[in-house]
Amino acid sequence: MPILDWIGKKQVINHDKEVPFRLLKRVHSLSVGESENLIIKGDNLEALKALLPYYYNNVKCISIDPPYNTGKEHWVYSDRVNSSEMRKWLGNVVGDIKEDLSRHDKWLCMMYPRLSLLKQLLSNDGIIFVNIDDNEIQNLLNLIALRV
Repeated sequence: MPILDWIGKKQVINHDKEVPFRLLKRVHSLSVGESENLIIKGDNLEALKALLPYYYNNVKCISIDPPYNTGKEHWVYSDRVNSSEMRKWLGNVVGDIKEDLSRHDKWLCMMYPRLSLLKQLLSNDGIIFVNIDDNEIQNLLNLIALRV
């Protein structure tokens, strides 16, 4: 059976467990009625971790739109992993941040812990939809095949 390996893999395999839990805080001034819907502002990795105590193995449908990793930054939102926090973290995990952020290993390092947390949220009969183009589709399929 083929093995998926990349620079930084060892550092991210358990990264989702290292992310600290954050409490979700209701902001009443932004709430409308008594809806159970949530809008969460913040880093998506921390947000996913914050949802675990409430929704572990309970989400029936997940839709994500990760960066396509084409290197283009002039879309409605940036297509690169380019926040200062992400650059610092990736620098620690895979090395010199001055290098191209569209490298596949950096994309894999960014996606692995997020997919791991998403899997923990997904119910046994749940489904996940991912918008992605051909630049990272094979890496995404390989991550899913690992049963992240």
